[in-house]
Amino acid sequence: MKPLSECRLYAFVDTAYLDGRDPVAVAEALCEGGADLVQLRAKDRTAEEIRQLASRLLPVTRAAGVGLVINDHPEVALSVGAELCHLGQEDFFDRGYRHVSELCSGQRGLRVGLSSHAPEQAERAVRAGADYVAVGPVYATGTKPGVKPVTLAYVRWAARHLNVPWFAIGGINLTNLEEVLAAGARRICVVSAILRAPDVRLACRAFRERLDRLVGAP
Repeated sequence: MKPLSECRLYAFVDTAYLDGRDPVAVAEALCEGGADLVQLRAKDRTAEEIRQLASRLLPVTRAAGVGLVINDHPEVALSVGAELCHLGQEDFFDRGYRHVSELCSGQRGLRVGLSSHAPEQAERAVRAGADYVAVGPVYATGTKPGVKPVTLAYVRWAARHLNVPWFAIGGINLTNLEEVLAAGARRICVVSAILRAPDVRLACRAFRERLDRLVGAP
Protein backbone atom coordinates (compact mmCIF):
# COMPACT_ATOMS: atom_id res chain seq x y z
CA MET A 1 0.00 0.00 0.00
CA LYS A 2 0.95 3.65 -0.35
CA PRO A 3 2.58 5.48 2.55
CA LEU A 4 -0.12 7.09 4.69
CA SER A 5 1.22 10.51 3.76
CA GLU A 6 0.24 9.77 0.14
CA CYS A 7 -3.24 8.44 0.93
CA ARG A 8 -6.10 10.79 0.07
CA LEU A 9 -9.33 8.79 0.04
CA TYR A 10 -10.32 6.55 2.94
CA ALA A 11 -13.45 4.48 2.29
CA PHE A 12 -15.42 1.93 4.29
CA VAL A 13 -17.04 -1.45 4.16
CA ASP A 14 -19.52 -0.68 6.94
CA THR A 15 -21.91 -3.55 7.60
CA ALA A 16 -24.59 -1.08 8.70
CA TYR A 17 -24.63 0.34 5.17
CA LEU A 18 -24.36 -2.81 3.05
CA ASP A 19 -28.11 -3.17 2.48
CA GLY A 20 -27.74 -6.83 1.56
CA ARG A 21 -24.76 -6.36 -0.74
CA ASP A 22 -21.78 -8.70 -0.70
CA PRO A 23 -19.04 -6.98 1.35
CA VAL A 24 -16.37 -8.42 -0.93
CA ALA A 25 -18.06 -6.89 -3.97
CA VAL A 26 -18.27 -3.56 -2.15
CA ALA A 27 -14.56 -3.73 -1.32
CA GLU A 28 -13.78 -4.48 -4.95
CA ALA A 29 -15.84 -1.48 -6.05
CA LEU A 30 -14.06 0.80 -3.58
CA CYS A 31 -10.65 -0.36 -4.78
CA GLU A 32 -11.65 0.06 -8.42
CA GLY A 33 -13.04 3.49 -7.58
CA GLY A 34 -9.70 4.74 -6.29
CA ALA A 35 -9.78 4.36 -2.51
CA ASP A 36 -6.35 4.35 -0.86
CA LEU A 37 -7.59 2.76 2.37
CA VAL A 38 -10.64 0.62 3.14
CA GLN A 39 -11.87 0.18 6.69
CA LEU A 40 -13.91 -2.81 7.78
CA ARG A 41 -16.40 -1.44 10.29
CA ALA A 42 -18.77 -4.04 11.71
CA LYS A 43 -20.32 -2.89 14.96
CA ASP A 44 -22.99 -5.61 14.68
CA ARG A 45 -20.59 -8.56 14.35
CA THR A 46 -18.58 -10.62 16.79
CA ALA A 47 -14.79 -10.57 16.73
CA GLU A 48 -14.76 -13.99 15.08
CA GLU A 49 -17.23 -12.89 12.41
CA ILE A 50 -15.10 -9.83 11.75
CA ARG A 51 -12.00 -12.00 11.47
CA GLN A 52 -13.70 -14.22 8.90
CA LEU A 53 -14.90 -11.23 6.91
CA ALA A 54 -11.49 -9.55 7.08
CA SER A 55 -9.91 -12.74 5.73
CA ARG A 56 -12.18 -12.44 2.69
CA LEU A 57 -11.48 -8.74 2.14
CA LEU A 58 -7.72 -8.80 2.55
CA PRO A 59 -6.92 -10.56 -0.76
CA VAL A 60 -9.03 -7.95 -2.56
CA THR A 61 -7.40 -4.93 -0.96
CA ARG A 62 -3.90 -6.36 -1.13
CA ALA A 63 -4.20 -7.17 -4.83
CA ALA A 64 -5.20 -3.54 -5.41
CA GLY A 65 -2.42 -2.09 -3.27
CA VAL A 66 -4.99 -0.69 -0.85
CA GLY A 67 -4.54 -0.78 2.92
CA LEU A 68 -7.12 -2.71 4.95
CA VAL A 69 -8.07 -1.10 8.27
CA ILE A 70 -9.84 -3.12 10.96
CA ASN A 71 -12.05 -1.05 13.22
CA ASP A 72 -12.12 -1.73 16.99
CA HIS A 73 -10.22 -5.04 16.94
CA PRO A 74 -6.40 -4.85 16.81
CA GLU A 75 -6.19 -8.56 17.63
CA VAL A 76 -8.19 -9.32 14.47
CA ALA A 77 -5.94 -7.07 12.41
CA LEU A 78 -2.87 -8.88 13.72
CA SER A 79 -4.36 -12.34 13.22
CA VAL A 80 -5.30 -11.80 9.56
CA GLY A 81 -2.31 -9.63 8.64
CA ALA A 82 -4.20 -6.40 7.94
CA GLU A 83 -2.03 -3.34 7.60
CA LEU A 84 -3.88 -1.08 10.02
CA CYS A 85 -6.42 -0.89 12.83
CA HIS A 86 -8.50 2.04 14.01
CA LEU A 87 -9.69 2.83 17.52
CA GLY A 88 -11.75 5.50 19.19
CA GLN A 89 -10.38 7.43 22.13
CA GLU A 90 -12.47 5.38 24.54
CA ASP A 91 -11.33 2.11 22.98
CA PHE A 92 -7.71 3.07 23.49
CA PHE A 93 -7.11 5.39 26.43
CA ASP A 94 -10.08 4.25 28.53
CA ARG A 95 -8.76 0.69 28.31
CA GLY A 96 -5.47 1.75 29.83
CA TYR A 97 -3.31 2.00 26.72
CA ARG A 98 -0.81 4.84 26.59
CA HIS A 99 1.13 4.02 23.42
CA VAL A 100 0.16 2.20 20.25
CA SER A 101 3.12 -0.16 20.62
CA GLU A 102 1.22 -1.78 23.51
CA LEU A 103 -1.36 -3.11 21.05
CA CYS A 104 1.05 -5.13 19.00
CA SER A 105 2.42 -7.51 21.66
CA GLY A 106 5.90 -7.35 20.19
CA GLN A 107 4.73 -7.89 16.62
CA ARG A 108 5.74 -5.31 14.05
CA GLY A 109 3.96 -3.95 11.03
CA LEU A 110 0.53 -2.99 12.39
CA ARG A 111 -0.20 0.70 12.06
CA VAL A 112 -2.77 2.36 14.29
CA GLY A 113 -5.15 5.25 13.73
CA LEU A 114 -7.01 7.03 16.51
CA SER A 115 -10.16 9.14 16.40
CA SER A 116 -10.23 12.68 17.77
CA HIS A 117 -12.99 15.19 18.37
CA ALA A 118 -10.97 18.08 19.79
CA PRO A 119 -7.42 19.47 19.70
CA GLU A 120 -6.44 17.97 23.05
CA GLN A 121 -7.53 14.51 21.85
CA ALA A 122 -5.51 14.87 18.65
CA GLU A 123 -2.43 15.96 20.61
CA ARG A 124 -2.89 13.01 22.96
CA ALA A 125 -3.16 10.63 19.98
CA VAL A 126 0.06 11.97 18.49
CA ARG A 127 1.89 11.57 21.80
CA ALA A 128 0.61 7.98 21.92
CA GLY A 129 2.31 7.26 18.62
CA ALA A 130 -0.73 7.14 16.34
CA ASP A 131 0.22 6.66 12.70
CA TYR A 132 -2.72 8.80 11.65
CA VAL A 133 -5.51 10.77 13.31
CA ALA A 134 -9.16 11.07 12.29
CA VAL A 135 -10.55 14.58 12.74
CA GLY A 136 -14.31 14.83 13.12
CA PRO A 137 -17.17 14.52 12.75
CA VAL A 138 -16.91 17.68 10.68
CA TYR A 139 -20.65 17.64 10.00
CA ALA A 140 -23.55 15.80 11.58
CA THR A 141 -23.58 12.19 10.43
CA GLY A 142 -25.64 9.08 10.92
CA THR A 143 -22.51 7.07 11.65
CA LYS A 144 -22.07 9.06 14.87
CA PRO A 145 -25.61 9.85 16.01
CA GLY A 146 -25.81 12.33 18.85
CA VAL A 147 -22.20 13.47 18.48
CA LYS A 148 -21.84 17.22 18.07
CA PRO A 149 -20.01 18.23 14.86
CA VAL A 150 -16.55 19.64 15.38
CA THR A 151 -17.07 22.07 12.45
CA LEU A 152 -14.47 23.40 10.03
CA ALA A 153 -12.76 25.23 12.89
CA TYR A 154 -11.23 21.96 14.05
CA VAL A 155 -10.17 21.13 10.50
CA ARG A 156 -8.36 24.47 10.34
CA TRP A 157 -6.68 23.75 13.68
CA ALA A 158 -5.54 20.32 12.44
CA ALA A 159 -4.09 21.84 9.27
CA ARG A 160 -2.00 24.21 11.36
CA HIS A 161 -0.88 21.89 14.14
CA LEU A 162 -0.85 18.19 13.26
CA ASN A 163 2.43 16.75 12.02
CA VAL A 164 1.14 13.24 11.30
CA PRO A 165 -1.24 12.25 8.49
CA TRP A 166 -4.82 13.13 9.39
CA PHE A 167 -8.17 12.56 7.75
CA ALA A 168 -11.26 14.75 7.98
CA ILE A 169 -14.34 12.59 8.61
CA GLY A 170 -18.05 12.97 9.18
CA GLY A 171 -20.80 13.99 6.79
CA ILE A 172 -18.43 14.79 3.92
CA ASN A 173 -20.01 14.69 0.48
CA LEU A 174 -19.36 16.12 -2.97
CA THR A 175 -21.33 19.26 -2.10
CA ASN A 176 -19.25 20.25 0.92
CA LEU A 177 -15.94 18.65 -0.08
CA GLU A 178 -14.44 21.87 -1.44
CA GLU A 179 -15.02 23.78 1.80
CA VAL A 180 -13.40 20.96 3.78
CA LEU A 181 -10.37 21.13 1.51
CA ALA A 182 -10.34 24.93 1.68
CA ALA A 183 -10.14 24.59 5.48
CA GLY A 184 -6.88 22.68 5.05
CA ALA A 185 -7.81 18.99 4.76
CA ARG A 186 -5.85 16.95 2.26
CA ARG A 187 -7.22 13.54 3.21
CA ILE A 188 -10.83 12.55 3.77
CA CYS A 189 -12.90 9.63 5.05
CA VAL A 190 -16.23 9.01 3.34
CA VAL A 191 -18.89 6.53 4.48
CA SER A 192 -22.51 7.17 3.54
CA ALA A 193 -21.94 9.42 0.52
CA ILE A 194 -20.27 6.46 -1.16
CA LEU A 195 -22.06 3.48 0.37
CA ARG A 196 -25.54 4.98 -0.10
CA ALA A 197 -24.87 5.77 -3.76
CA PRO A 198 -26.53 3.61 -6.45
CA ASP A 199 -23.09 2.74 -7.85
CA VAL A 200 -20.35 2.49 -5.23
CA ARG A 201 -17.50 2.39 -7.73
CA LEU A 202 -18.69 5.49 -9.59
CA ALA A 203 -19.32 7.37 -6.34
CA CYS A 204 -15.84 6.54 -5.09
CA ARG A 205 -14.36 7.53 -8.43
CA ALA A 206 -16.11 10.91 -8.25
CA PHE A 207 -14.42 11.66 -4.92
CA ARG A 208 -11.08 10.42 -6.23
CA GLU A 209 -11.21 12.62 -9.29
CA ARG A 210 -12.32 15.66 -7.31
CA LEU A 211 -9.51 15.17 -4.79
CA ASP A 212 -6.90 14.72 -7.49
CA ARG A 213 -8.11 17.87 -9.22
CA LEU A 214 -8.31 20.05 -6.14
CA VAL A 215 -5.47 18.69 -4.02
CA GLY A 216 -3.30 17.05 -6.64
CA ALA A 217 -2.32 13.43 -7.07
CA PRO A 218 0.00 12.20 -4.30
